[in-house]
Amino acid sequence: MTIDPRAGRPAKIAVLGSGSWGTTFAKVLADASPDTPVMLWSRRPEVAAEITAEHRNARYLGETLLPGNITASDDVGAVLAGSDLVVLAVPAQSLRAQLPAWRALIAPHAVVVSLMKGLEVGTDARMSEVIAEVLGLPEERIAVLSGPNLAMEIAREEPTASVVACSDHDTAAWIAAACTASYFRPYTSTDVIGVEIGGIVKNVIALAVGICEGRRMGDNTKASVITRGLAETTRLAVALGGRRETMAGLAGMGDLIATCSSALSRNHTAGHLLGQGLSLDEVTAKMKQTAEGIKSAQAVLDAADQHGVDMPITASVVAVLQGHLSVNDLGPRLLARNLKPEGDHVP
Repeated sequence: MTIDPRAGRPAKIAVLGSGSWGTTFAKVLADASPDTPVMLWSRRPEVAAEITAEHRNARYLGETLLPGNITASDDVGAVLAGSDLVVLAVPAQSLRAQLPAWRALIAPHAVVVSLMKGLEVGTDARMSEVIAEVLGLPEERIAVLSGPNLAMEIAREEPTASVVACSDHDTAAWIAAACTASYFRPYTSTDVIGVEIGGIVKNVIALAVGICEGRRMGDNTKASVITRGLAETTRLAVALGGRRETMAGLAGMGDLIATCSSALSRNHTAGHLLGQGLSLDEVTAKMKQTAEGIKSAQAVLDAADQHGVDMPITASVVAVLQGHLSVNDLGPRLLARNLKPEGDHVP
């Protein structure tokens, strides 16, 4: 029988993806509801065994102890069985290929939450759009979560806030209640587009800031890039149907500041390595996790071009990633727009 999951807390939660953010968010969910089983899917059986037996994911979270109500398996069917809430935390570019095998395993009433921050290469689709298309779910059963959420800090239970966005406010509120822990405060929004775009574009801007830092540019440069990066993000979000005010909140400015300023940020780190002179292949080999900005930058620029949105910082980052621009020449390009009043944030 189909039930309305918003009637109470989830009876079981599935998290697909056992990287740093997937495992950390599983911890948040488990701490928020100690009596609720939270089950992680890992494609590597040894990781699943470590999480279940030792309550650790040493590769990504070091010695962080995971709550006892978290278990893991490499059998996605077992993880999804009976789950009211399904959280997706896999690399953005691999999502479409994996969803068809999961579709029949997801409960008919389940709500799906995306933690992913990327645009699909080739289609420029947001992850919520990919989920809706492949799983055939109505928009009120798809949500996204984004904000200044550096996984390692949250795993250490350092206080943070985030945004749960769904077109249906009641669904967003139900999800928020399920992940409210003493150190994790979710706010709600119905601006799915704005929240997703904030989380996507900030990765590209963080690459630019990281390159600046790698080139030993100062705080003035980095602050200027962050601020104008927020303007770029706002222009694109509004052009796609998002709300400008979302960009001034946790999913916009908050996420941008955290990602651009922290050494814990994968995209900031990748940019820093590029700025130090490493090739893109060398950066990819050196990092053990995906820097989504590298994968999504071209898709962001394509979306901007399709909607007539000027994004000079994004364009410069893409030129560096494709080998058309040296990091030595990036600085003067980052703020290359025609002179105009600062308040003109949208075309």
